[in-house]
Amino acid sequence: MLRSDPSPMLVELRAENYAVIDHAIASFGPGLNLLTGETGAGKSILVDALALLMGGKASADVVRHGAEKAVVSCVFESTAAAEAVLEQNGIDADAPEIILRREILSGGKGRVFVNNQQATVAVLRQLAPELALVHAQSETLASFDQGQQRLLLDRFGSISTDAVAEAYSRWHSARTRLNDLLQGEQDRLRMVDLWSYQSKEIESAHLEPGEDEALETEKRVLANAEKLYAAAQGAFDQLYEGSASAEAALRAALRNVEELARYDGRFTESAQQLASVRATVDDVATTLRDYAEGINASPERLAEIEDRLALIDRLKRKYGASVADVIAFGAEAARKLSEVEDRDELLKKLRAEVAAAAAAYKQVAAAITVERKTAATKLAKLAETEINSLAMKVRFSIAIASADEDSHWTTHGWDEVEYRIATNTGEPLKPLHEIASGGEMSRVMLALKVAVEENSSKSSKKIPTPRTLVFDEIDIGIGGRAAEAVGHKLKALAKGQQVLCVTHLPQIAAFASQHLVVEKREESGRTKTRIRVLDDRARTHEVARMLSGAKVTDTSLQHAAQMIAASR
Repeated sequence: MLRSDPSPMLVELRAENYAVIDHAIASFGPGLNLLTGETGAGKSILVDALALLMGGKASADVVRHGAEKAVVSCVFESTAAAEAVLEQNGIDADAPEIILRREILSGGKGRVFVNNQQATVAVLRQLAPELALVHAQSETLASFDQGQQRLLLDRFGSISTDAVAEAYSRWHSARTRLNDLLQGEQDRLRMVDLWSYQSKEIESAHLEPGEDEALETEKRVLANAEKLYAAAQGAFDQLYEGSASAEAALRAALRNVEELARYDGRFTESAQQLASVRATVDDVATTLRDYAEGINASPERLAEIEDRLALIDRLKRKYGASVADVIAFGAEAARKLSEVEDRDELLKKLRAEVAAAAAAYKQVAAAITVERKTAATKLAKLAETEINSLAMKVRFSIAIASADEDSHWTTHGWDEVEYRIATNTGEPLKPLHEIASGGEMSRVMLALKVAVEENSSKSSKKIPTPRTLVFDEIDIGIGGRAAEAVGHKLKALAKGQQVLCVTHLPQIAAFASQHLVVEKREESGRTKTRIRVLDDRARTHEVARMLSGAKVTDTSLQHAAQMIAASR
């Protein structure tokens, strides 16, 4: 019994002016989604379109004849991991869905959009492992590289790489700091005299942050002392000291208004306002008087300030745009000097850190290697049995190559995982991409996925696979009982995650949770493609067509109904 955890899924796929498709929309549901239709209707083209949205290579050849561009888009339910990818790339991920769109112009150029925000093909490739694994005829081998093979094995064995990733991070950080110190040591030694001079020059200046701005203000005051004194004293006289000062006028006015207020309350507030204004005038006058008295027209102080500003300007030209920058430069030079002086102690400390981190990494990496080898033996045996139940006769193995040299260390360990297969008796085991055809590869992938999911359902550790699995032409070269076995495996796999599959065989189509038919028709001299989700009656008719060909008979309809009922 497979786990029934809800898995994120593909909700919708659209293609416009893509290959032979003018405009088509396919809506998908959970479980097993099967696409059928006449040869050449565009079933595999839809799979290729999805592969393109997963970061596949684009070509202007896919643009429909006479169109300016082809557009493919899809909607996936979002996942936490996919949202993290979006966040790392500066793309909003507020909605519960992720919308991918790709445009291919007839001239060869193209554009990528994620959630209606411009993105790159690299972002699609980062998202792909979290959303869908497409086994199209043109993409199967490229999709299932050694990294994917390792991930599948780790899922099968419920192997977590968190500890080795953390150990790698500590070791890599310590080694980087050590290498930086060693590689730059000769340059540092040559720079000691310069750093020493720079540090002393800046230190001897006794700079204060913002000092230059304060000095510039004081310089302006001193350079214009007479003007400033005259202006301040003049304003003081007009406000307070002179016979016709504002303060005297306000005082007289206030007496008159206070007299009015004694007999008419309407003037009480006016008297208060005049009193407030008079107090303000007094404050301003006092400030002006104090400012005028404080002006010191000292040529000596002006010369002193100009010399100080010249020194600061010279330091800023050499070390930074502001006094704060100059101070920071001096602190950095002093730090470098201290580092050189403490070189031996620092090297000793860093080497010890690197050695300790390396030892910790080796320990966890070796432990993961043991886990992987154990899991590989078990998965190879199960997978070989599953593959051979799908009209193939193969030998299958999983090779684990471990290299403990630090040049091979990664965040997931030092193992290289390679799946190997021999499809004919007497042939040696070779990597999948050297042996398996597209159809064989799809069946191998199906068998592997079923083996992994069945084992995962029994494990106490739940390692989610947030992926839609897509298989194209999985039924090439099989029929009869083998086809029925493929249908059973697809149905079993679809209990835990969404599966999309293109098939030509009624034995497989009978197992669909949702059955879509791809049809083409001529209209106004052009071929157009339509995708329909079939109800129970139409589904029975489509399976009957697949059984008997163009002419559907009562016998084929009855047989189709029996096949669908049996698959449930």
